Amino acid sequence: MYIAHIREVDKVIQTLKEHLCGVQCLAETFGAKLRLQHVAGLAGLLHDLGKYTNEFKDYIYKAVFEPELAEKKRGQVDHSTAGGRLLYQMLHDRENSFHEKLLAEVVGNAIISHHSNLQDYISPTIESNFLTRVLEKELPEYESAVERFFQEVMTEAELARYVAKAVDEIKQFTDNSPTQSFFLTKYIFSCLIDADRTNSRMFDEQAREEEPTQPQQLFEHYHQQLLNHLASLKESDSAQKPINVLRSAMSEQCESFAMRPSGIYTLSIPTGGGKTLASLRYALKHAQEYNKQRIIYIVPFTTIIEQNAQEVRNILGDDENILEHHSNVVEDSENGDEQEDGVITKKERLRLARDNWDRPIIFTTLVQFLNVFYAKGNRNTRRLHNLSHSVLIFDEVQKVPTKCVSLFNEALNFLKEFAHCSILLCTATQPTLENVKHSLLKDRDGEIVQNLTEVSEAFKRVEILDKTDQPMTNERLAEWVRDEAPSWGSTLIILNTKKVVKDLYEKLEGGPLPVFHLSTSMCAAHRKDQLDEIRALLKEGTPFICVTTQLIEAGVDVSFKCVIRSLAGLDSIAQAAGRCNRHGEEQLQYVYVIDHAEETLSKLKEIEVGQEIAGNVLARFKKKAEKYEGNLLSQAAMREYFRYYYSKMDANLNYFVKEVDKDMTKLLMSHAVENSYVTYYQKKTGTHFPLLLNGSYKTAADHFRVIDHNTTSAIVPYGEGQDIIAQLNSGEWVDDLSKVLKKAQQYTVTLYSQEIDQLKKEGAIVMHLDGMVYELKESWYSHEYGVDFKGEGGMDFMSW
Repeated sequence: MYIAHIREVDKVIQTLKEHLCGVQCLAETFGAKLRLQHVAGLAGLLHDLGKYTNEFKDYIYKAVFEPELAEKKRGQVDHSTAGGRLLYQMLHDRENSFHEKLLAEVVGNAIISHHSNLQDYISPTIESNFLTRVLEKELPEYESAVERFFQEVMTEAELARYVAKAVDEIKQFTDNSPTQSFFLTKYIFSCLIDADRTNSRMFDEQAREEEPTQPQQLFEHYHQQLLNHLASLKESDSAQKPINVLRSAMSEQCESFAMRPSGIYTLSIPTGGGKTLASLRYALKHAQEYNKQRIIYIVPFTTIIEQNAQEVRNILGDDENILEHHSNVVEDSENGDEQEDGVITKKERLRLARDNWDRPIIFTTLVQFLNVFYAKGNRNTRRLHNLSHSVLIFDEVQKVPTKCVSLFNEALNFLKEFAHCSILLCTATQPTLENVKHSLLKDRDGEIVQNLTEVSEAFKRVEILDKTDQPMTNERLAEWVRDEAPSWGSTLIILNTKKVVKDLYEKLEGGPLPVFHLSTSMCAAHRKDQLDEIRALLKEGTPFICVTTQLIEAGVDVSFKCVIRSLAGLDSIAQAAGRCNRHGEEQLQYVYVIDHAEETLSKLKEIEVGQEIAGNVLARFKKKAEKYEGNLLSQAAMREYFRYYYSKMDANLNYFVKEVDKDMTKLLMSHAVENSYVTYYQKKTGTHFPLLLNGSYKTAADHFRVIDHNTTSAIVPYGEGQDIIAQLNSGEWVDDLSKVLKKAQQYTVTLYSQEIDQLKKEGAIVMHLDGMVYELKESWYSHEYGVDFKGEGGMDFMSW
């Protein structure tokens, strides 16, 4: 009997045949969504072929039952290469067809990489990690393992017939586009990883295969719940106010538009126009009409997730089927996780925990979305196949980081063209993503809101006052605010860096009004508590001051009497204006734009360039306001801003990787004739490059970060965060780790590598479960600032 896994808790064995067939079955289900049932199934069938060796069987058996006799450490036996080698030998000879070779490369890479990251077909060192693995690496007992597979699982003739079906399926990808091939390979990789981990988790939990959720019945119920809620709003005293009549009309336009075929559309509802519920109405109706499997909200900042998800939960009356995904609580191993496979320990259970976006409604961030396609770590890629047949709603889509614009566009184009998705780009400040080199394939006449100019004018609730003529220090700004805020009422100040935000907060403390501070150094639960207090004061009409970075701009539902915004991109100014007089409580309120003298933006190029171009638009507006319909935040002004912005940043849109002096788009999506690595290989060897695919997938993943620096999530001692750490670190067996990890997201902060290093030196970080989970000690977390690098935190006070 050959072994796939052994449960540590009761020493029960899962046979290799059971595991391979189980993973094959799941992978087939996932692959069928793109008519790739046998392509994905083939990856599942062969992924652990290397466990059919006596070497693996002996070492995994001894590791559990006779540890004192174990000669090898876990992970020393390579079991992931054999299946890729078998496919390469079967399908990659001179007489094989194009699609047979393509199948061997796509599925072979998924198999050999299923405990790490997809390998480079050719690397910056002009080597092929893929070819080294499938051709050169020494694999003791390889022939015996293949023979045992044919005896136990599938005969050679049956495998050939199965492969032929996979070849037929892969023929739908006919244009040999490297972009298409990259996403195809990623998709198959996702199917395999999720199938492998799901089957292993089910064995560990002694669970039967779960019945898939039937989303259509849920969506029908949700749609009716939403319509009931909207009908109740029409019965309120304020229903006939012009603004509310417009909101209702735009919501109904979303319902009608949902009957159109899936595509990439825009929803440019002005700030405060009811965008969340209008987009949900579109999504629920469209999902029913076109049999979509899930609805995914993607937002730029975690601050919006809690607010929007809670609003949707309250209306739909369902907690269980709505998932919030903020970040990865558990870190993927830098060197892959092959060494963990075999014995299902508590640490291994963390790796296998359900984390695959399989709920009907999901709220997640732009960082997590981009990580699914481009970042290293199987935990990220595992979710990709569940994006297919979805309605994707991008809230505040203008916040896509500039360097990721081309990668973002290509991912959306794949989801539209091949993965049967419908995509809604929601924002009052639509970026011109269709006018860049790697252009977004928006549908024609794709704006849902009719008469946008009239609607924008009707929603105008603020006047922008340009005060950028004299740069302003924090000292002067604090003096101005202290003098005027009592008469302004609730005042929101948004600056561009955390350093000046914290400094201004400290200068305003002890003044005539209460002062609040918001920062990404706070965990989500902490920010939510702060925002709850802020909203309570806003409701009471109590004057106070809130100092924050731009995290509050994108979609956070707050309405201040006055807003001060440090000069940034025109879209940021518009979003800041959306936090002022948001619901039209007053006739017109003021948003002051200042030029802050103390912000250091040399490392924040996007904000620096945005400042420059927004400053130019402000100057032109003073001379020719009629060009912008008399409104600095008009659609015309926004189109001009983004046109100049993307033109100025053109060289930065393709994610340049300085370590290899090449754009990410080139690493992933080049034709062989355009790839300098292939050209050099052919000159060096005097032969043609032997593979169809030439992407440097591993190199790209190693260098991809939505945020410029390495980051790590740490659970902080705020609220229930301490209980979660205690639970994860206890000796007790936790029955449902998925629920614990889901809850833990509310109590994590994201830290840059240099911050982690500093905190480690101070003894502020505790690592649990062999470094998979990080904990921040209590003294380094405060109620004012969140993470406190001085170690003077403590949770026993709250500052006004």
